[in-house]
Amino acid sequence: MTRAAARPERAERSGGRAVVHAVVLGLSTGLLLLVAALAVVLVVVPKATGSMPLTVLTQSMEPTLPPGTLLVVRPTAVDDIEVGDVVTYQIVSGQPAVISHRVTSVSSSSNGARTFVLKGDNNAKADPHPVTAAQIRGVVWYSIPEIGVVNQLVNGSRSWLIPTVAGVLLAYGGVMITIGTVTAARRRRGASGRGRRATAGHGRRRASHRGSGQAPV
Repeated sequence: MTRAAARPERAERSGGRAVVHAVVLGLSTGLLLLVAALAVVLVVVPKATGSMPLTVLTQSMEPTLPPGTLLVVRPTAVDDIEVGDVVTYQIVSGQPAVISHRVTSVSSSSNGARTFVLKGDNNAKADPHPVTAAQIRGVVWYSIPEIGVVNQLVNGSRSWLIPTVAGVLLAYGGVMITIGTVTAARRRRGASGRGRRATAGHGRRRASHRGSGQAPV
């Protein structure tokens, strides 16, 4: 009775450990895939295409581009910019501060130079000054809501990024090694215990066989 009751209990514990292992593995795999996807969106694609990831900080482009939205701005020839495009431009030519607003009109001077009037979708009035070609950094290629905060962390200051990623990978590797070592040790102990029980049972069967034989007449 004791042995029969112990086997289901051991099976239940083994099943519970398998479920926990599967959940941990699924979560860790999902996390790694998420990190890889963010790396592609925030670093790989902009670097490969010469684009620039930016984060919307104000409400001027709501509801289309609310604060926290990630913008990927791709360099575009000035002649290809049209009314309706969302353009990122320098507030002062040569300065890093930029704004991303929608083109509402395009003008060309007698010498062929183009200027642009832009306006935020949520603003009542257009931007105060026409934008020149020298100020334009590019056209918004695509946007992803709520990812701008991650972009700020990754691209805002990278001095912390490499140590943090290295620490996360080391911790993940340590957890996986520990889980693998503990699982292997438990399997070895289980196999050893089954081997001892099988040997003992075989010995008892042999002794029983010898005891039941007839004595020579």
